[in-house]
Amino acid sequence: MLTTPTRQLHEISAIELSKGIHSKQFSCHEVMSSFLEHIQRLNPHYNAIVNLRDADILLLQARDADQALSMGQSKGWMHGLPIAVKDLAQTAGLATTLGSPLLKNNIPQQDCFMVSQMRESGAILIGKTNTPEFGLGSHTFNPVFGTTANAYDPRLSAGGSSGGAACALALRMLALADGSDFMGSLRNPAAWQNIFGLRPSQGRIPNLPSTELFVQQLGVEGPMARNIADLSMLLGTQAGHDDRFPLGIGSESKDFMQEMKELAMGPPPKSNSLSGIKVAWLGDLDGYLPMERGILSQCEKGLERLEQGGAHIEHLTPNLDPSNVWSAWLILRHVSVAHRLSPLLSLPGAQGQLKPEALWEIQGAKDISAAQFLNASQTRSHLFQKLHTLLENHDVLCLPSAQVWPFAKEMHWPSYIDTHKGSVQMDTYHRWMEVVIYATLAGLPTLNVPVGFNEQGLPMGMQLIGQPRGEVQLLKIGQAYEAQISDWLSIQPSILGTV
Repeated sequence: MLTTPTRQLHEISAIELSKGIHSKQFSCHEVMSSFLEHIQRLNPHYNAIVNLRDADILLLQARDADQALSMGQSKGWMHGLPIAVKDLAQTAGLATTLGSPLLKNNIPQQDCFMVSQMRESGAILIGKTNTPEFGLGSHTFNPVFGTTANAYDPRLSAGGSSGGAACALALRMLALADGSDFMGSLRNPAAWQNIFGLRPSQGRIPNLPSTELFVQQLGVEGPMARNIADLSMLLGTQAGHDDRFPLGIGSESKDFMQEMKELAMGPPPKSNSLSGIKVAWLGDLDGYLPMERGILSQCEKGLERLEQGGAHIEHLTPNLDPSNVWSAWLILRHVSVAHRLSPLLSLPGAQGQLKPEALWEIQGAKDISAAQFLNASQTRSHLFQKLHTLLENHDVLCLPSAQVWPFAKEMHWPSYIDTHKGSVQMDTYHRWMEVVIYATLAGLPTLNVPVGFNEQGLPMGMQLIGQPRGEVQLLKIGQAYEAQISDWLSIQPSILGTV
């Protein structure tokens, strides 16, 4: 049975937990007890963590971690830290359902690369975080586990597809979380729950195991956290090199981890740390992207904080045809999703159990020719070149992280966006997230940062898009920005004041 811990250890940062565990200020068992008791109180109301493992087994694992420390043995900085992994990530011995009834009994025999990295660093896997079925759509609901609620208003969506992870972080049910990002799956839920989420450069974290290693480069895995220091340490842990992943960029992974550690453990940024930083604000791409009322003005408050820290903001519109980019995106996404999900159609009853959006993606790929696919890839290449040109004169590019505020969790997806010019209909289930495809297609590291709250108390975020393979500089900018928004970050979900 769980007992209420004397200290609320679940409230402190991952780095503080790590330091406290290794200095014997408190035990792994105390940490595990605190988190499990907190999860028991809150998770039934928010449904962020699924497939939670047996508490007695987890507490035994925590005691084993304490015993190892007593003998001078630490696996790493995450030694004894509870972690729940997104239910798209493969976990040995623990069901990985992808939110699909077709896979509800799927128990992998090996971890994916990212999970393996975290376990080798000492993390204790306590369960999974909820996700939309197959990760499709930026709203976390599925027929296996149900819907995840927004931490700041449980009547609303948590976003997705890393909605369970973002909600659990915001509610202090986890100190750290992993996510994955194909079409804003790290950025959107982070924006909607006042936390940080990093979509790394493609290849930074090897996407293993995988049956296809050269073309599937749109989706990446990455870290989520409530502060940049924790985010940096988790990125350094997740990243790495593996010869089985030919397009990886982690051949100097030990050096990268050291850079992340220096950033996380170093002195706090100075008040003028953003001095000289050039930010290109792309806004709504000169009116092309429909934005719900209040989003642009909320992001502009974030830009003001960047300016207060010394950054220079330039408002500009990139020289590109966004409608061509969207057409290319549809082709590349259709093919990518269909390749991943088509094999499931051979399972009994699959046609009737697959999410309609999944069937739409599979159907959309059937008539795409090789020439069309390569032309879409060429459009993607042109987009990268244009963004790269902008980044020759700017340190980061900036866009909103979402085009709508969190919506009612009963909705599957917004069918229209209510802009200041009127209602704009959405022609696909994901068109309302078009703002995130530019960083995805370009393969650039992108950090969601909070930009405060609207009058209804709902959070929003914006994307900082960094230089190619430029996570270190991007996180330094993020850390300096974090120092400018301590008032926003101090606003916790109201439920935390009652437990």
